[in-house]
Amino acid sequence: MKLTVKSLIGLRDLSRPEIEFILDQSESFKEISYRPIKKVPTLRGKTIINLFIEPSTRTRTSFEIAGKRLSADVINFSPSQSSLSKGETLSDTAKNLEAMKPDLLIVRSPAAGIPELFSRSISTPVINAGDGFHEHPTQGLLDLFTVKERKKKISGLKLAIVGDIRHSRVARSDIYGFSKLGAEVTVVGPPTMIPPGIEQLGCKVSYHLDPVIPESDVIMMLRIQMERGSGNFLPSLREYSRFYGLNLKRMEQAKKDMLIMHPGPVNRGVEISPEVADGNCSVILDQVENGVAVRMALLYLFCGGADEVSA
Repeated sequence: MKLTVKSLIGLRDLSRPEIEFILDQSESFKEISYRPIKKVPTLRGKTIINLFIEPSTRTRTSFEIAGKRLSADVINFSPSQSSLSKGETLSDTAKNLEAMKPDLLIVRSPAAGIPELFSRSISTPVINAGDGFHEHPTQGLLDLFTVKERKKKISGLKLAIVGDIRHSRVARSDIYGFSKLGAEVTVVGPPTMIPPGIEQLGCKVSYHLDPVIPESDVIMMLRIQMERGSGNFLPSLREYSRFYGLNLKRMEQAKKDMLIMHPGPVNRGVEISPEVADGNCSVILDQVENGVAVRMALLYLFCGGADEVSA
């Protein structure tokens, strides 16, 4: 099977079979990370550029590790190291990068639509590493992979996404991805943090966390994004934590096999208590680990590896 899209801009653009295909490919790449020598020649001779206009720890590092484990040449740079700081337009930056003949461009930006702008401006494939409030498709895929790995299925599960839905690109990708694979998704948060019409993406809405916990198979806790103005939608972090924070007391209502997830970085004591974040139900570090495998699979598929070499 081949993907029908040139670039990965969002999970909204992928069909269920395409998402399942990516997850299957990711499973085969995870094994590489457990080898004594964590490297294969799959993308030898390929060049990947990581353009991160917005700061990142997990996403940028895992993309770099993924590329190097596949033997690709990985180039990292940020706006302060580029002509963007001198006033060059994003379109010109994209065309200049394409002129250097890379095989793939990874783009992360604080504004929605930048990866799509790049993809429309150049013929080089683009992977969206997170753009504004739009989507974070690779996070959505690694979340799906982690749940499937633990639960052995997605269809029929109940997922609750809790917190700052208004500003969360992760929430949007998870809604698209989990819904397409047959899960029931409910977003939970204060009315001020849930955008009107979010149900049209394929989810339910609840303004109260406690009734949702007992019926959930998976809970995704989201960070309060103060840098995006989340504080303007809350009376205080203390009050938010009181009504929407996941702590040991609330976990008494949960199924014993419920999974707790978080895309990171975690604000301990705000959206989730340290005891829950580090507890037996938490798969937060599994998400980080699986991010490398999922991104290896995506580099393989979008960088032309599937046309030339098998992993």
